[in-house]
Amino acid sequence: MMERPNRDEYNDYYAVYVGLVPAGDLEAILRSQENETLDIYRPLSEEQARYRYAPDKWSLKEMLGHLTDTERVMSYRLLRISRGDMSPLAGFDQDEFVQESGFDNLPLALLLEDYQAVRASTLTLLRTLDARKLARKGVANGSEVSVRALACVIAGHEAHHLNVIRERYKQA
Repeated sequence: MMERPNRDEYNDYYAVYVGLVPAGDLEAILRSQENETLDIYRPLSEEQARYRYAPDKWSLKEMLGHLTDTERVMSYRLLRISRGDMSPLAGFDQDEFVQESGFDNLPLALLLEDYQAVRASTLTLLRTLDARKLARKGVANGSEVSVRALACVIAGHEAHHLNVIRERYKQA
């Protein structure tokens, strides 16, 4: 079982996400989240998946694509740092990613397939890391971060957006 990151292993921006991750086996938490996300999205029609609770907010499809893209970026950072690459890693603009994605024009089934593929990749990657690699630190988006903190950020970021979906997208 992976140890939780110490507070000095991540930037203040990520504290909210890390704080949303319950104690326990991170792999089990990620699998449970995957099931919850699939349970939310699978019953939706294409029209329902394009629902926005306000004109300037992401659609449910865009939210799912954002979850997938963010996990992909965080897993890439996790991979590079865990393998000893100390090159500073760039940040990314989540709004630009969503704007340029075309998620609303893609079939929901494809977005779900992509989400599941990325999650499967994250889980297998995490299983290859020992305690030494999980504690390794590098720089991403201008701040020092540990591999285990990045793993918790993946889970916490999804927990945050699942909360948003439950609270604001009820009409979909």
